[in-house]
Amino acid sequence: MTQSNKAPIPVNIAVHQQSKFLELGYPDGKSFQLPFEFLRVWSPSAEVRGHGIGQETLQTGKRHVVISNIEQVGHYAIKPIFDDGHDSGIFSWEYLYEMCLNYDEMWQDYLDRILAAGADRDSSMIKDNGHSCSSH
Repeated sequence: MTQSNKAPIPVNIAVHQQSKFLELGYPDGKSFQLPFEFLRVWSPSAEVRGHGIGQETLQTGKRHVVISNIEQVGHYAIKPIFDDGHDSGIFSWEYLYEMCLNYDEMWQDYLDRILAAGADRDSSMIKDNGHSCSSH
């Protein structure tokens, strides 16, 4: 996935707790809804992505995760605080817009990886020997 520095900045960000969606509204009138689970499993944090290629940690058991708060990070990103304690993913405007545009492909990729691992969306996290970030 590539990032572009020309991604629009959302003019509206709404957290829908009941339906578990983050809604992003853009200046061109387009609006996208990203499920909390999707945001959690694709978090750009070291806990999820690792510190290099091949160090990713498959996130499972996140179907019912909730965003309890969102913090703005400068003028370039937001940091959702999830109710499972995850609070280290900084979502740049570029990455969020990429997620909006590529939701279907990214979600299918996640489902394929879950299937390949013999896991499901409700199972507990699969611990990967030695590949998790020691600070998390």
